[in-house]
Order: sequence, then C-alpha cells, then structure tokens
Amino acid sequence: MDFYIVLGLERGASASEIKRAYKRLARRYHPDINPGDRLAAVQFRQIAEAYETLIDPDRRRRYDVHGVAVRGGEAEPFGFEGFDFSVSVEGAAASTFGDLFADVFRPPSPPDNARGADLHHTIDLSFERAMTGGPETIAVTRQVACHRCNGAGRTSVAETRCPHCHGSGVVKSARGHMVFAKPCPDCDGSGRIRMARCPACGGSQLEARAETLTVNVPPGLADGARVRVPRKGHAGRDGREAGDLYITVRVRPHPLFQREGDDVHVSVPLAIHEAALGARIEVPALDGAARVRVPPGTQSGQRFRVRERGFPSARDGRRGDLVVEVRIALPKLLDERSKELLREFGRINGDDPRRDLLAPGEADGEATTR
Repeated sequence: MDFYIVLGLERGASASEIKRAYKRLARRYHPDINPGDRLAAVQFRQIAEAYETLIDPDRRRRYDVHGVAVRGGEAEPFGFEGFDFSVSVEGAAASTFGDLFADVFRPPSPPDNARGADLHHTIDLSFERAMTGGPETIAVTRQVACHRCNGAGRTSVAETRCPHCHGSGVVKSARGHMVFAKPCPDCDGSGRIRMARCPACGGSQLEARAETLTVNVPPGLADGARVRVPRKGHAGRDGREAGDLYITVRVRPHPLFQREGDDVHVSVPLAIHEAALGARIEVPALDGAARVRVPPGTQSGQRFRVRERGFPSARDGRRGDLVVEVRIALPKLLDERSKELLREFGRINGDDPRRDLLAPGEADGEATTR
C-alpha cells in the first residue's frame, strides 16, 4: 500500500498539501458519513494511517527509505489474516499482483441519500391571482414506490439453489496464490434463491407515476417566489422519506398595474378642469374601484396613495398601498366656444409657467448671444 497513492499525492507533496488531501478524503470516507459501509471504513483507516505517517517528518523520511510505515523505530508487520494460501491457481484464472489490490483502491459507490430527491415545477399566475392566492392544480411526474413489489425491489419466487454459488452460499476469487471468500451477493449467503429482481421496476424499487396535485398558493407572492410542498418530491429507496416539491411562481404582467414591493402603481388620466378645480375621481384597483380626492391645482405626474389596497405581504399578511399617478389629459377636439374660454382663461391667468426656466434677458424678449 503506497501512502502517497492512498492520499492521491506526489512523493514531493508539502505538509499543507497532505493536510488538504486528508481533510478532503476524510470527509468522504468517514464512518459517520457512511454508516454500515465496511469498504468505506477500511478506506478511512488507510487514509488515517497514510496521513499519520506522512505528516510526521521523521516517520515520512523512514517511510521514504524503507517503503513501510514505521512507529518507534520498528516497521509495522503486514498481516495476512483471513487469506487462504492453500490453493494455487494458474493459467487464465490466475490474477496478477495488481489485481490483488484492485478492489481496495476502487472508490466505493456513493451511499444512497437518506431521503428522496427534490422535485421542481413552475406555474404561471395572473397578476390578480398572485394577489389573492388560493388552490392551484398542477400535474407532476414523480418517482414513487413500485406497485408490483411495494418498493422492495424483489418479489418472491419458488425456492431454488443459487446458480452463482451452487448452493454453498460463498463465492471465492483467486489472486495469485491467495483465495478470497465472501458471502454470495445473489443469495445473501444462504445458498438458496427465494427472491428475484422485480420485473416491473428492475430492482430499482421505484417507478415513474404522473399525479395531479392541488397546491395552496399563499397570497401576495412575487414573480420568482418559491413554494415548498413537503414530501411531494421523489420517493426514497428502502422506504426512506420522500423529497420535497418546490414550485417556482411566474407572475404575468398586467396592462394597467405594476408592482413595487407590496405597493401597486397605476397611472390614470385627469381632465384639465379636474386638475385645476379639484375633484373626487374613481380609479381602478385590483379588488374593485377606489376613490381619490384630487386637490385644486394638481400637477401632471403627482401621486396619491390609497392605504392598504396593494398586495398582501408574504411575510406578515399586511397589505401595501395603491399608488395613483395622475396625468393631465387635454381634450382631443375643441369647439370655438371651448377655445375662447381657454383664451380667456389664459388672459386672466397670464403667468408664464416657463418663466422660471428662462434667463432674465430671454424673459424680457431681449436677444442674447451665447
């Protein structure tokens, strides 16, 4: 066992590189992260031994010279317990020395997740529906427990002798002059076949199923918000808990209203006489019309706020405001009487609204050179 290969390092690696490699591998193969995985436990012990040897300068120097781990000035004995040297295999069935450690250095397969995978879905809501919320029906395809084997991955069959181990319950593999024995994986060491792979799910324990779900969408969600539905994701293997369903909300734009935070903004036209004399006007709102008092002398672009007529907050349910921006609109057609009245209005109120924008000489009609 080459400690440098175990840690994935070159022989000239620095102490900091050794520490980084150890931390990375320890997080991957630690027994607490891989409960019940014997191969991961063996791998972790090798990683720990390699780190303890290479991080110590004296032990590393002796290891580089002798090629074995050294503690207290003595080489550690290499144990061959559990190996069978009674059988010699030659010819095509014999394995090379490299094959002996092929299983040791092969990275273990990643453990199954403790729960099923999460599922993601997107729904489109109108502007009004995003404000009120309510039940929404969606169709999803998710992994669920197989109906044939009820999630076991195997089904009962008539008992027969295991063809893999020929009923012995043990399979042997030869590596040179050594023979390794382990329980037969097909019959779990019993020598008898009583279960077979489920034909419906192929042993995966899960199958895809289309479902229709009714999801309660909270009021006030903004575009891009996500709703979590617990345990409506993919089912977990071996009866583990299912993952969650995450729904991303897309809110369609509205032709009249715009949302800013929890406030709703709307722009409405205002007649010239309403702006000049003041008025009470009705304006559109998402939950019906609202009345706004426009004071005399209102200017175009002025805003008025109607309390608690906006979106409800997704956090605490408090409603935002309706913000009304008025735009003074001139009549499209004027008869002679209306024109004369406007001229008279201009003569009575002769102040030039652009006077403050002009230079003093320009206001007096004098030409200036720039």
